[in-house]
Amino acid sequence: MKKMVFFGVFLALLVFVLGAQENKGGINAIIHHYAARNFASGPVSRADLDQILQAGIRSPSANNRQPWMFTVVQSPALARQIVSNNEDGNVLIVISAEGDGRTNGRQILDCALAAQSMYLAAQALGYGSRIYTGPVDSINQNLKTQLALPRGHSAVVLVRVGRVQGNVDALSAASSRAAADTKVQYK
Repeated sequence: MKKMVFFGVFLALLVFVLGAQENKGGINAIIHHYAARNFASGPVSRADLDQILQAGIRSPSANNRQPWMFTVVQSPALARQIVSNNEDGNVLIVISAEGDGRTNGRQILDCALAAQSMYLAAQALGYGSRIYTGPVDSINQNLKTQLALPRGHSAVVLVRVGRVQGNVDALSAASSRAAADTKVQYK
């Protein structure tokens, strides 16, 4: 009987410790993220891509309106029209919403939250990711038809997901960040 109790306590403790480490891993993925610059060629698996998209779909939005539409660009030629240094196998996820993509603050924030969720999910799965807004005007002026964006939608933001060069890590690739005491105040 004592062995059963000991084994039960040991098993419960093990589950608790592993659960705590898993949770700590989640926060570490957030704290130690970086916007990849040195992508490499190589595929993003469909299973991983589906998880990344689920992270976007499950993002919070104002009044749960979920205004976004995700257009996954896997065509290397089309992806290079959007991001010129896109590597083969990298995926671009164009996030669009109704309107011109510039004036509805709630939709912009909602799409940004979805982008952030996918960006972090990609890194948690071991990929590099980067959020872009620079190509949005060009997409809206020149590529809406090619991308088959839904009628009345405009691109708001996009997320690039792909393999990264092997010698890159969050410390060497990230730009410096301001110290917390210069950006946080308590009252």
